Amino acid sequence: MSRICLYYRPVPFTDRWVPGDRFVRPILRRIIRGRPRPGGVDKVFLNLCLGLDRLGIGYEVNLPWRKLAADDRVGVLGRERLSLQGYDRPNPIVAGIGLMTWPAQWPTLCEEYPVVTYLSHAKWVNDLYRPYFGDRCMLWPVGIDTDAWHPAPAEAKTVDLLIYDKSRRFPDVDTSGLLATVESALAARGLTHETLVYGSYEPAEFHAALGRAKAMIFLCQHESQGIACQEAMASGVPILAWDPGFSVDPERFIWAEPVIPATSVPFFDPRCGRRFRTAEEFGGALDEFLDELRRGVYDPRSYVVEELGLEHCAQRFVDYLDESRTPAAAMRLAEPFRASLTT
Repeated sequence: MSRICLYYRPVPFTDRWVPGDRFVRPILRRIIRGRPRPGGVDKVFLNLCLGLDRLGIGYEVNLPWRKLAADDRVGVLGRERLSLQGYDRPNPIVAGIGLMTWPAQWPTLCEEYPVVTYLSHAKWVNDLYRPYFGDRCMLWPVGIDTDAWHPAPAEAKTVDLLIYDKSRRFPDVDTSGLLATVESALAARGLTHETLVYGSYEPAEFHAALGRAKAMIFLCQHESQGIACQEAMASGVPILAWDPGFSVDPERFIWAEPVIPATSVPFFDPRCGRRFRTAEEFGGALDEFLDELRRGVYDPRSYVVEELGLEHCAQRFVDYLDESRTPAAAMRLAEPFRASLTT
């Protein structure tokens, strides 16, 4: 019987200062920083597995390439070139989410390996990859665990707004003025708030903060999916999102993509909240958001349940794996691989 074989290989530590320190540094990091927090790509893999578990669908993880059977379905979500290193099987591959940051980093992927489907979470990211990988490019958002992230009782809502600050992830981009504008506007309206800075909190802290917050201000230039924002939405917390509209990743110049339309909330509709583009727009957007919040206009959890449920998204991934074995998918193979099918 055809198996689902998933691959996720985090980038390993390498020696940095002295030979062999790759073995010591993870131990020191854990002592200093505590247990590692799953990153965005880690969560993609973990949530996919959780969704498959909920569906009762079995799968193998990181099976050695030599143990793949001819009819096994292969999905690779790892990081960088390591994820496919040593792959020498003819099985078609559904790949994506974390293999590279920009397609120009690995433009020959589909010539080197039998990739029939390349997955991106969001349409704006998919549009970046399509010139390189053509009709292999497909959309696939990972699911959100709506059992773990659920609304808190109304009486627990003691804080007006949670500020989720992910605006500082690009050190060369100064966003201090935006944050000052946000905090000043909240103070002028007598609103209470808490702030969480991306990368500096534990998941339990975020969960607890969402339980206290009536709504959330999401400060992030752009997201390929935005799992934390969607966890807030699943928790019934409406979002006022900064959405400037373009990528500011400095690497876009290295890869000759200086102007890239992007969004911070690629999965969002009027049930979820409102957006604003600039600091100058924030005050007006905040007032409209607060008015609609008081009138009970928002229902972000319903959007997440309908569009981003664990089981729904895991089944979509399985559908891509099933489709990878069809004649239509075979036609998406690069010429050397298609030629091998007829010899």
